[in-house]
Amino acid sequence: MSENIQVTCSFCSRNKQDTEILIAGANAHICSACIEQAFNIVEEDSKSTSAKTNDFKLLKPIEIKSHLDDFVIGQDFAKKVMSVAVYNHYKRISQIDTSDDDVEIEKSNIIMVGRTGTGKTLLARSIAKLLNVPFCIADATVLTEAGYVGEDVESILSRLLQAADYDVEKAKIGIVFIDEIDKIARKRDNPSITRDVSGEGVQQAMLKLLEGTIVNVPPQGGRKHPDQKMIALDTKDILFISGGAFDGVEKHIATRLNTRSIGFKTDQENKLDGANLLQYISPQDLKSFGLIPELIGRMPIVTYLEPLDRNALKLILTQPKNAITKQYIKLFDLDGVKLTFDKKAIELIVDKALEFELGARGLRSICEAVMLDAMYEYPSEKNKKELVISSSYVIKKLSILKLKKLKVA
Repeated sequence: MSENIQVTCSFCSRNKQDTEILIAGANAHICSACIEQAFNIVEEDSKSTSAKTNDFKLLKPIEIKSHLDDFVIGQDFAKKVMSVAVYNHYKRISQIDTSDDDVEIEKSNIIMVGRTGTGKTLLARSIAKLLNVPFCIADATVLTEAGYVGEDVESILSRLLQAADYDVEKAKIGIVFIDEIDKIARKRDNPSITRDVSGEGVQQAMLKLLEGTIVNVPPQGGRKHPDQKMIALDTKDILFISGGAFDGVEKHIATRLNTRSIGFKTDQENKLDGANLLQYISPQDLKSFGLIPELIGRMPIVTYLEPLDRNALKLILTQPKNAITKQYIKLFDLDGVKLTFDKKAIELIVDKALEFELGARGLRSICEAVMLDAMYEYPSEKNKKELVISSSYVIKKLSILKLKKLKVA
């Protein structure tokens, strides 16, 4: 009697002989074709739900700026511009599938102009961490045209894939920070007859990447090879943030604003802040500096970072969660040594950083010089359990390095 019973798939009713594999359950069977179909349905559903939940931590612009205030000192205007741009970008991604009209919101990439050590990279990294999206930093100085020694433009996306653990869907909504963008400016004054392979050529290669196209990316980075397996990555939803010092762009701004160092000045010129001309930066100045108009057009949001003044440097040294002084205190605490910084010592370090004109990075360099001997000796000195960094201690250590002594008020 049991021999006449036909075993069939409980989902598609195929007979056992018509299937490759038929798996038996408690009171049912399922064939390999139905398993494959069910897997595809689950995978598609997980993609759509992850895309919806990747409306992730999309906060309002005021909330984004408030978060940035915990990590970056000052730069209120740059924070406001970045918060609005990032909010609009990810709002644009979330509305793509739900919009019924024909209005298509275009992507708005960002250019940040600011002196070294003012917080360009820190701003971009803090936003990516807040939104929980893949983030990578690419250095524009190593990029060259295809076929020349250096890295292809596509290597930027290889880093983003690595940051996303090679999850293409995650990488599609990531943030790429292109540092030293000013180093690929067009070199118009170069008398050489050779090609500008690391300047204008790289800018032209970046155009479609910034605008949005499907790029074949080598997974491990480096050059493309015919036999190498490529990963197709669509860049239309990747936010590109670029930053650069643009050393000398103030001359172009001054020329455009017609500022004069001698003679009578107009009322409009008197209102200009000559110490911080970067606040008047415009796309026209970037074009004069050497960026091609097509690249500027694909990075329409231009913002600036203010030079760090004395008060900002003092706050950077002591206030943030990962402040430099707190890092040294933690390092010495691990050796059982209590470290404290005197207020006058802090002011001397800030004065020296202003003298070096290296921004926040200058603070770290000076602190390393001041703390070197203590970090060398104290781990071996079991009897020394406390160290106070005073103004006299700072001057003594800086004088050993033959640095100019600072006057103590």
